[in-house]
Amino acid sequence: MRKLMQTVAVLLTSLFLAAAQAATFEEGKQYERLSSVQPTSAPDKIEVVELFWYGCPHCYRLEPHIEQWLESKPGDVEFVRLPAVLSPRWELLARAWYTAELLGVTGQIHKPLFQAIHDKRKRINTVEELKAFFVEQGVTAEDFDKTFHSFGVAAKLNRAREMTQRYRVRGVPALIINGKYRTSASEAGSHAAMIEVTNHLIEKERAAAGD
Repeated sequence: MRKLMQTVAVLLTSLFLAAAQAATFEEGKQYERLSSVQPTSAPDKIEVVELFWYGCPHCYRLEPHIEQWLESKPGDVEFVRLPAVLSPRWELLARAWYTAELLGVTGQIHKPLFQAIHDKRKRINTVEELKAFFVEQGVTAEDFDKTFHSFGVAAKLNRAREMTQRYRVRGVPALIINGKYRTSASEAGSHAAMIEVTNHLIEKERAAAGD
């Protein structure tokens, strides 16, 4: 009888904690539902989009949480980085991401660029300063020039500008879950909580797909 009571107590505690966690994340508080569902890059998966800007210290502080989450990311989840374009001033560093992506050097550029701006206080406000940074990371000046000014980067930049507007993003970092929901540190409460809310919404989408 004692064992049975202990088992019941554990089950009730688990149910209470699950209910409490679910109640913690409310639409309109910790996350927002987008006014219209946006297209995703992988329709057969649950997409998570991170909107960021290299000049944003909060985005830099989110990165360790993103990296840790990616280590155990479920196979049915697709992760996409999208440089936000909230003003013309943001376009240079948005181009930096797409230049690195097309050159296949995001691993060499992404984290070091955040570090250069926020830890080393390096000025990267012009194309020439950005090119010098890429060259420091092992990219030739010729490859940088050819890619940075390419049609491919311009097209991706236009797409990023459009999606920033369609996601109704007012600040970064922001996470978009499956083209339906948006959360941010100010809504979720912290950078760590952004990941918790994201996981909650992934489960919500997974459950909806199973209905």
